[in-house]
Amino acid sequence: MDLCYRLTGVSFRYTQAWVLKDFALEVVEGEIIGLIGPNGSGKTTLVKLMAGLLRPQEGAVLLHGENLAARPRREIARQVAVVPQDSPILFPFTVGELVLMGRFAHQVGWGWESAEDLRIARLAMQAMDVWHLADRTVQDLSGGERQRAMIARALAQQSRILLLDEPTAFLDINHQMEIYAILKELHRDRGVTVVLVSHDLNLASQYCDRLVLLHEGRAYRTGPPGEVLTAEHIRMVYGCEVLIDRHPVAGTPRITLPCVGNGESLTVKR
Repeated sequence: MDLCYRLTGVSFRYTQAWVLKDFALEVVEGEIIGLIGPNGSGKTTLVKLMAGLLRPQEGAVLLHGENLAARPRREIARQVAVVPQDSPILFPFTVGELVLMGRFAHQVGWGWESAEDLRIARLAMQAMDVWHLADRTVQDLSGGERQRAMIARALAQQSRILLLDEPTAFLDINHQMEIYAILKELHRDRGVTVVLVSHDLNLASQYCDRLVLLHEGRAYRTGPPGEVLTAEHIRMVYGCEVLIDRHPVAGTPRITLPCVGNGESLTVKR
């Protein structure tokens, strides 16, 4: 198995407290891996470190065996595309212009976009159902439409690694399913490696090959969904009781909150 990422002894902090401490992870080429865990466990910071947007104070992030800190931004962008959780657009770019920005890493010099760039951007917009919004400004979009446009930009980048921070945030159930279906298709047909942050444990369970459950800045458990998503692990990390059975079709763990009513209270353990 070829590794695209190897993180060894990675520690990072914004101020005094460590967000990640002595974190280790290996990502195999062509897998879909989900980063899960409660708020503040370090998931978004981990994605930024893997994208080269942040540098660890300790340890190293290796991309195909080379330290990410020593590689130029454009070179990283040819291999890694990022969909952040929140990316404010300060200027009135249209959706078409936004998606074409994903082609920047492949352009030479200061040249304008080519016919091939336009074709790839159009296909990305069609895949994310935003082609009809190509002439609309990003500020005029709903949260879900903007999220799909951001993912279209990442697809236009044609990188072999996709890092997504909550890719289905703001989306209705239909578009959630479409996005995960597209990620599965990229994984199956192009061998794209997908690393995604998700707060939806059921979606992560159903679509990810492997899960990393973060707790207090470390990888508490890593493995297939059936090994990571247990009542004991969720109780320890999230501090709550859940019911777990199997998805009737996929056979993956399915998590349900206990029914609260008739004077019953939900037990939370810390």
